[in-house]
Amino acid sequence: MARLPRMTSRSKYKNIKTIVDGITFASKKEASRYAQLITLQKAGKIKGLQLQPRIALMVNGHKIGYYVGDFQYELNGQVILEDVKSTATKTPVYKLKKKILATYDPPVHISEV
Repeated sequence: MARLPRMTSRSKYKNIKTIVDGITFASKKEASRYAQLITLQKAGKIKGLQLQPRIALMVNGHKIGYYVGDFQYELNGQVILEDVKSTATKTPVYKLKKKILATYDPPVHISEV
């Protein structure tokens, strides 16, 4: 009996995982942004670059989950939280988490790239 070729599954958002500096990124776009941020950090324009920053989602004093961004860094004394997004990845869950973070004091804003 002949074996059928095995089909590889496609990713949900048609992204292509990409490895840069030994780090696996969810998409080519995210890997490209990482390369840009590394260049900016080496030039001294930003500092404290972090990957996958995790922030607790709090509602009425109760932790309901976490928001995990793509990058966090400091620019001119201000902490910047970035998420590499496409139209397809701006899901209802992402939008809800973004709204919850905006209610914090001080508000946590996500910069979408």
